Amino acid sequence: MNAAQVDAYLRRLGVPHPAWPTIDVLRELQLHHLRSIPFENLSIHLGEAIVLEEKRLLDKVVGARRGGFCYELNGAFGALLVALGYDVSLLAARVYGEGGRPGIPYDHMALRVRTVDAGEWLADVGFGAFSHFPLAFEERREQVDPGGVFRIAEAGPDAAGMRGAPAAGAPDLDVIRDGRPAYRLEQRPRVLADFVTGAWWHSTSPESHFGQSLVCSRITEDGGRITLSGRRLKTTGADGTRDERELGTDEEVLEVYRERFGIELDRVPVVRGAGGGKD
Repeated sequence: MNAAQVDAYLRRLGVPHPAWPTIDVLRELQLHHLRSIPFENLSIHLGEAIVLEEKRLLDKVVGARRGGFCYELNGAFGALLVALGYDVSLLAARVYGEGGRPGIPYDHMALRVRTVDAGEWLADVGFGAFSHFPLAFEERREQVDPGGVFRIAEAGPDAAGMRGAPAAGAPDLDVIRDGRPAYRLEQRPRVLADFVTGAWWHSTSPESHFGQSLVCSRITEDGGRITLSGRRLKTTGADGTRDERELGTDEEVLEVYRERFGIELDRVPVVRGAGGGKD
């Protein structure tokens, strides 16, 4: 990532160029990322290719001012952090689903980030509703965050009786939110190309929830969340109050994408196979 791309990325986040890769800067970057760049799967339903190459990710997230799902958001954020002087590893995870079973290999991407002043942290801007701030990677006690109470624990056997194979002596970890496991994290460092199969599966498989529904979501400035799922707009305050309404016209939908998420679209995305949408 060159200096111009770094500057453009930071402008989108509304963050000045930091002097040092510290934990305080990492906390600020993650929170502003979650506020500024939505978690969204619109490309799947607009027929747009998802290409896991750094330039293409930056073209989308920074140049086109779009969002993305985990591979795109954490892939781009990881590149920014490296450019700012952080030591970053891409980690693969399997998301827990129904019945407590982890999903496919390379189901999710998260970041292990080393700062100059406070050790290693789990940073994740691509999981939708998750922690607002990085989690201390080596901490095994509960960590309280505006997004919930989190704990990172050494993984035991999963629902199928399988235990993650240690990588260089490092066991898999379960990342737990509010008492329920969110995902099982491998500690072996990966490269962006390793996640191509996972991204392809989530983009094309009828079993992937990303192919079954539309989502566009971000944290709001008051610590709540705003989400557009198809035509249903839901706003949740930091105090838990909720407001939901159904949008009627395509113009209303496009206006919400534009005004509330900063995304300019020329047509309303339609779930694949629904009402003539792209299959």
